[in-house]
Amino acid sequence: MAKAATIKALTDRGIAKKDAIVLAEEGYTLGSLKKADFSKLKKLFSEKKANLILKKVGVEITKPKKKDKEKSKKKVEKEKKKKGKKAGKKPKIEIVVPQKIPPLNDTEKMIYDGATKLHIDLPMKIISAIAERIEGKKLTSKEISNIIKKAYERYQEHIVDAHESAGIIAAQSIGEPGTQMTMRTFHYAGVAEINVTLGLPRLIEIVDARRVPSTPMMEIYLDETVKYDRDEVRKIASNIEITKIVDIASIETDMVNLQVVIHTDPKKLEKKELSLEDIDAKLGKLREAKGNFTCEGDKFMVRCDESSYKKLQRISEAVRDLKIKGIDGVERAIIRKTGEEYVIYTAGSNLPKVMQLAHVDISRTVTNSISEIYNVLGIEAARNAIIREASKTLEEQGLTVDKRHIMLVSDIMTNDGDVKAIGRHGISGRKSSVLARAAFEITSTHLLRAGMTGEIDTLDGVAENIIVGQPVTLGTGAVNLIYTPVKKKPK
Repeated sequence: MAKAATIKALTDRGIAKKDAIVLAEEGYTLGSLKKADFSKLKKLFSEKKANLILKKVGVEITKPKKKDKEKSKKKVEKEKKKKGKKAGKKPKIEIVVPQKIPPLNDTEKMIYDGATKLHIDLPMKIISAIAERIEGKKLTSKEISNIIKKAYERYQEHIVDAHESAGIIAAQSIGEPGTQMTMRTFHYAGVAEINVTLGLPRLIEIVDARRVPSTPMMEIYLDETVKYDRDEVRKIASNIEITKIVDIASIETDMVNLQVVIHTDPKKLEKKELSLEDIDAKLGKLREAKGNFTCEGDKFMVRCDESSYKKLQRISEAVRDLKIKGIDGVERAIIRKTGEEYVIYTAGSNLPKVMQLAHVDISRTVTNSISEIYNVLGIEAARNAIIREASKTLEEQGLTVDKRHIMLVSDIMTNDGDVKAIGRHGISGRKSSVLARAAFEITSTHLLRAGMTGEIDTLDGVAENIIVGQPVTLGTGAVNLIYTPVKKKPK
């Protein structure tokens, strides 16, 4: 039992379990380790590890004298030179890049200097925020000092406590408001033609990391040259929106003559800025119509070369769905005036193709498809997209959730360079604890596989400790008290 208590006490101080076992086997306790001979520890571990163990149990390591330091440095340099000569290579030169301090304005510098005098360390973001609020106000140095002190107090209140269960709190903070969300699909704010999934279904889509959202959409912003010109914006929207033959013509299946007749609409052609030549060129590329179509005025006939109604039906469907212009995946493009500028909203998404178009402002154009953002712009952009989409979904329902909880979820989803779902195929399915995995889904499968492979559960998390009925190693449960009795002096 004494060994087990020693191992527990050492691991709680951050020492690796295998190192704690070695120390316990050698007869060390937490008290004796603090007075241990460094040379004996060096026999068990490397010098670096021995130093680290002593540091973790609270022993201050005395630094070597300057002369000894210089001697050891010279020895190391000589060895490096020898190795370099043997290998025929020059020794590597380490370049230390100095940290860049962002340029401060007068107000920021005043607050920064004030905080330095008070020995208060505040992040630059807070200093900038304070400077922005007090800009142009006449304040005395005492008032500025009081503001800095108050800001520091509030900053300290917002720092997460040691052993705080940040993950559990984040899960509760998002899960509880999630139960109050509606299950409906809404029309997009004032745009009748575009439907967008909101509420709980949208939140589930985000955390499940769905490859394609149920209602993909884009907000396309344009550059300074065209964003105020409605006609130019309409032209761009027309080029983005996919146009099929069925959108510009009426299609008739002639069962008697075994042919498909396309009656084009001149007004629709003009609106979409298309000509009969464009349709002719596209029909020429269609496999089912190749060499079997003729044009009479504004009418096209596609013949069926077999006496087969089935093939005629297939030709009719192929002609109906033939794309004349536009970007694949974008079914509708609507123009809306936002402030002074015009913005294009689309039903459907194709970010890589849209970003290649002229006059598109790629720095502001967004899509609600997180996987598309990840593929085009990378993992950091996908992380920001998860935060933005989840925050927007909650805000639209009138629910207030601290952004830091959402940031934690997005960090967990993207921390290994890929967008993972929070579920049995993602985060929950990859937990190191067998009992935590079993508590989530498919219990028997997890337990059977763990038993077959001889998996060990160290009971470090919340779910597994609750299952076995012992205190969770968080908050007060993460602290152990050790009593070392004081030896009585002989009388």
